[in-house]
Parts: sequence; C-alpha cells; structure tokens
Amino acid sequence: MAIARLARLGRQAKRPFGLCVKMTAVAILGLCFIFVWSMFSSPANSVTTQRESFDDISEPTSATTKVSDSRTQSIKKNPKKHEISKEEDKKVNLESDLDKKVNGTVSSAVHRHESRKKNDRKQVSNVKKEKDSVKSSNVETGEKNEKSEEEEQEEEQVVVDGKEEESESENEVNVDTEGDGGDLVQAVDEELAVENVEDDSGGSRGEGKKRKFKGPVFDPKAHYSWRLCSTRSKQNYIPCIDIESSTGKIPSYRHRERSCPRAPPMCLVPLPHGGYGPPVPWPESKLKIFYKNVAHPKLAAYIKKHNWLLEYGEYLTFPQNQSEFKGGVFHYLEAIEEMVPDIEWGKNIRVVLEIGCADSSFVASLHDKEVITLSLGLKDDLVDLAQVALERGFPAFVSPFGTRRLPFPSGVFDAIHCSGCSIPWHSNGGKLLLEMNRILRPSGYFILSTKHDNIEEEEAMITLMASICWNILAHKTDEVSDVGVKIYQKPESNDIYKLRRKKNPPLCKEHENPDAAWYVPMKTCLHTIPSAIEQHGSEWPEEWPKRLETFPDWSNDKEKLIVDANHWKAIIDNSYLAGLGIDWSNIRNVMDMKAIYGGFAAALAQQKIWVMNVVPVHAPDTLPVIYERGLLGIYHDWCESFGTYPRSYDLLHADHLFSRLKNRCKQPVAIVVEMDRILRPGGWAIIRDKVEILEPLEGILRSLHWEIRMTYVQDKEGIMCAQKTLWRP
Repeated sequence: MAIARLARLGRQAKRPFGLCVKMTAVAILGLCFIFVWSMFSSPANSVTTQRESFDDISEPTSATTKVSDSRTQSIKKNPKKHEISKEEDKKVNLESDLDKKVNGTVSSAVHRHESRKKNDRKQVSNVKKEKDSVKSSNVETGEKNEKSEEEEQEEEQVVVDGKEEESESENEVNVDTEGDGGDLVQAVDEELAVENVEDDSGGSRGEGKKRKFKGPVFDPKAHYSWRLCSTRSKQNYIPCIDIESSTGKIPSYRHRERSCPRAPPMCLVPLPHGGYGPPVPWPESKLKIFYKNVAHPKLAAYIKKHNWLLEYGEYLTFPQNQSEFKGGVFHYLEAIEEMVPDIEWGKNIRVVLEIGCADSSFVASLHDKEVITLSLGLKDDLVDLAQVALERGFPAFVSPFGTRRLPFPSGVFDAIHCSGCSIPWHSNGGKLLLEMNRILRPSGYFILSTKHDNIEEEEAMITLMASICWNILAHKTDEVSDVGVKIYQKPESNDIYKLRRKKNPPLCKEHENPDAAWYVPMKTCLHTIPSAIEQHGSEWPEEWPKRLETFPDWSNDKEKLIVDANHWKAIIDNSYLAGLGIDWSNIRNVMDMKAIYGGFAAALAQQKIWVMNVVPVHAPDTLPVIYERGLLGIYHDWCESFGTYPRSYDLLHADHLFSRLKNRCKQPVAIVVEMDRILRPGGWAIIRDKVEILEPLEGILRSLHWEIRMTYVQDKEGIMCAQKTLWRP
C-alpha cells in the first residue's frame, strides 16, 4: 500500500512539470517561426501595414525611379482613409493658391472633380493630423515642391466622371505608350489598377489600368513638320464626330455617338476652298458674314428654302425680324411672354438652351433682350448651321444627342427651347426628355413650337409629360405665325412625385449623381429636386444683371469666389485689356480653356463678347457656380478634341492648362493642334504657365506659323500672347 501511494504521489508531482515543459517548447517554436518569417519577408510589406498615406512626402518621386507595389497595396487596404487625406490636402493647397493669387502670383493648384463622402470622427481626426504635417512640409520645401506634390496626386486619380460604355477614346489616348509620342514621355510609372470603383453616378469610374506619364510636357529637342488633314469633311473637320470608315458599302461619316480616333489628330485643318476672309466684326456680324467662310453644298440648298438668311454678293445676310415665324421673331417672343407673364426675358430668364440651330434669328433676338442662348448643333445636321451661328458671334457647340448625357450639370438652364422640333421625345422610354428634365432648373420652362401636330405623337407626349409631372402652362396656336406653342414647367419640389399613381419613370437612386455627365449614359429615371439650402438648384437665382455679382448661398467657397473675382478683374483691367496689344473690338467668341468660378468671364462682362467656360473633367465641379452667375460653360476632357467647328473662336485663354494635363494626355502637343483648329486665322491665345512649358511651346507655335507677340516671365512663371496668322505658306 505504501509503495502504491508513493508511486501515485510521484505521478501527481510530475504532471505540472510536464505541462511547463510543453508550454516552454511551444513558446520557443513560436519565436523561431517569427524570426524565420522576418528574415524571408519583404521589407515593403511591413511598410504597407503601417503607412496609410504617402501625402506627407515632400520631395517628388524621380521620373526614372519606379514606385514599389507597396503604394498600391496601401491604397487597397485603406481606400477610404487614403481618399480622405488626398481631398483634405487639396483643400489646403487650394486655399494657399487663392491667397497667392491675391498677391499677384499665378495659380498652381490642381484638384479633381469628384463627389464628397462622409466619414466617421476617427478618420477625420487622422486626416487633420496628416493635414498639419502636409502644411509644415509645404512651408519647408517651398512652392515648387507643393506643385509637384499636387501634380502627383492628380496623376494617380481616375478622372472619367462616369462609366464609359465604349471606353475607346479614354483608353487609347491616355494608356497607349506607343505611337508618335517619341521623347515626349520620358518614363512610365507603375500602373495603378482601379477596377470597378463605384462613383455617385452609379457606374464604374474606370475599368482596366490607368497609366501616368512623367517627363516634360513638350520635348525641347523635337522638331515638327505639319501636313493638312485629308478627310471627307475637309475644312469643317470635327474629330471625335467626323470619323470616316469604309467597313460598309457606303462610308460612314458622322457617328451616332462621340467616338475619338485611336491617336489624337496631328494634322492641320485646311482653309475653305474659296479662301477665308477676316470675320465681320461685331455687331455687324449679326446682320452679315462672309459666305465663303461657312460655304457648304447643303447650306446652299438650305438657303433657297428659307427666308431668314439670304445670299447677297460675297455675304450671307440675315434680315432683321425675318425668321421661320411668319409674324417675325419679335412677335413670337412677345407671344410667349403674354402666355406666361413670369417669363421675363433678360431678367428672370437669363440662360437658355436652344435645341438645334434651325433659326438663329431666335438667338439674335434674345441677345437683344440680355438673354444668353447656347445652341446645341446636332451632329447629324449636315447643313452645319451651328457654324453659321458661331460665325455670326453666337454661342453654339456640336454634340450627339442619342444615348449619352449632354456635358452639363443638373438644373442649370432657366429655359429650354425647341423650334420646329422633329425630335422623338417620347421614344425609348422618354430618355431624351428625361435628359432635358435633368439639366432644366426646378421651375424652369420647356418651350416647344411645332407647325403640325401628329395625333399619335401628341397623345404620347401628353402621357409622358404627365408621368414626369411637368405642368402645361400654355398651349396656343398663334394666328399670325400659324405655329403651335406649348410651354411646360418643371416642378419646384418633390411633393408632386409622391402623388403619382404609376411610379414610371421611377425616381433615381440616391447614390446616382445627377451632375455626372462626361461619357455617362442617359437614365430612364427622375432625379429628385434639390431641397436643402446647401444644394445647387434649390432656389431660383437673382435677376440679371445682379445675378452676375451674387454668389450662391449653397456654395461653401464664398470667400474663394470673391478672391477669384477680384483676382481676374485686376489682371484684365491692368494687363489684358491694355497691355497685350489685342484689339478687343475684333474679339467676340472667347473660350476659357480651364475655368474655375467664371471670374475671367465676369471680368469681361462689360466687353461685347461671350465666353465659353470649359471646366475640365478632372477639376473640381465648379460649373454649377458658373451657371448660377448667368454665364455659360461645359465639361470637357482636353485629351480629346472639343465639339466645335474649325475657326470658331477669336481668343483662347489657357491658365496653367498644360501643367495640369501633362500627366494625363498621351500627346500634349495634340492640345496645341486642337487650339490651332478651333482658333480663327488672326485670332489670339493668352497662355499662362510655367517657363519650362512656355519655352518649348513657343517653338511649337512658331512651327505652326503663329506670331509670338509678347512673353513676360517672372519667378519661373510666365505669360505668352500669340496670334495665329491669317495665311500659312
């Protein structure tokens, strides 16, 4: 018994000792595993688990240095925090940029057009810490590093606002590194794969891989020789619209949708066969233009059938008060005001969209009433009446109007007019009319005039208008003009949508961005009407001209708007109007190629001109502010050709355009070729940018036989004033 008891006590004593041995062995094995793992793992992987953002790096990456994959992995692991830090950093840079503008320095901030997203408090506190570190870094490294840092941020971001169903042009122009680029691209950084990133429009921002190109914008050693374009449209060539193809028996000419060539056009559009005369100065151009400047075979046939334009010697004339309306256009406009007294042309109604260019006398008459009218030239209009409107000095652009949204934000036009409309508004689920509903301001007016009503189409239109809750204010056939005029009004609130028995078309989803317009397909849904005070379109703007100087309450950047307005007013009054040698009496059609708040256009309001404010698609979405001030504008990507005819503008203004686009476009030289296409012979270009860009750019312009009238340089920034010659050898 004693022996058995001793053995049992011995076993009990050994148990705890055996357990300790096992635990010790496990700990030793774990330490060995950690040591071996640290020896064989990549040091870059350890960095990605700690660093959430590279925005605090002050020195830019060298063009010949490859960036490791850790950056891409970091973005994938913390996409929200990374995006927030970039947006906050851009706010800091914009504020400092506008402060520098007041002191006379040139703007250098680069931002992106994207939707804001809400985040939790923890993320916001992290952003503030990173924001403080960026501020101190910028102070230490100076303005040059600040610009480089902003440019790198822009390079990494996908810029297409919405899903491109046929992402042909964007991929071909921005991704392909082969072709005629040559030494323009010094190095190609790593590819940033951004796959199926959802944006507010409900579509994918980008599919596939996006490359960023580094190096100088223009190769200073390059030599250029130019040839004329040999296209079917000849002197009226519009790239991305006039695409020739011989796949079928009959060559196709104009496509149903915008479709850009594989490589940017690097040829020069020839002058008209009969020669080109200096444009008739404004306001004489309202009444006559040189016929040879717009000559077209189909235009000659059109003139014989219509009385609002006449061929008189070498001129194409436009008799006053002659129009498609028998009683004259003045009678037509007065009849509209009598039917709806709230339509006060030039006061309550300032910005109008004209669908088609069938009768530019309507636009001319509205101009006399202080109404600025933008004419949409439908690209299947082979008569090229939009070119006639531009030659007369009236705003117009050319665009397809089929399946994609027009390049405008939502709720910006006070009225939309369609005269002699043959557009099938009711077909395809009413997509085209729903697009009008998107861009029409709440309580805005849709004016439709037709001479003959089809009973079936009339019934379909009544049903469609009722389904989108548009109220018909007037329906009258004018006894003098024999034209049936219908005036509809868009609802001013969402209450009426709730009363619909049939929810067809349905309301758009909340995450779908109504302002997303570049390569975004039309939607068969109704966007809700803005109701919050911080949303644009929630209130009708001030009457014109008070509207121009009134900054909207929904804007979060009122101080920046004021700074921007004062900045451009000082530059134009002290420099542009008197110091550049430009005869402004010969300037009518002006384009601001990189507009922000419309300050440049507003400062020129006293001149007898109009300005097309182009907001690049990769920039902040400031276009609603421009329309709120009673000005015109459009979205565009300058890596592609602009939707207008050759020889459309008298003056082009490019404020730091090239320095912001150099890492987006495959061939920045193609932008200069596009400027040559849309600028009239004898026209002017004012270019503000870095000296490193202006120096090689001067050589390119001289190769195009432009004359450099003035170049002024200060602190590595400069301004160049160039004139396109009337004749080229």
